[in-house]
Amino acid sequence: MVITKRWAAFLVAVGVWTWVIWPRFAVAIYKDDRSFADGTPTSFLWVHAILIAASLVIGSTVGVLGVRAWLIARRG
Repeated sequence: MVITKRWAAFLVAVGVWTWVIWPRFAVAIYKDDRSFADGTPTSFLWVHAILIAASLVIGSTVGVLGVRAWLIARRG
């Protein structure tokens, strides 16, 4: 599969965007009143934590693929 520099840059941008947005969302979820009941994490917190973790893994993977594609396209 051949990925152009433009698509590679897009993939890198998606990876960066993921790391800009999701940690801020994580802080908002953590501070939400629904996240803890009597000091114990609720399912609201756990579900969002899993979603955030999955999004960060996927975004990181996409970003790494974008960097690799950019380097290959640059050599090409």
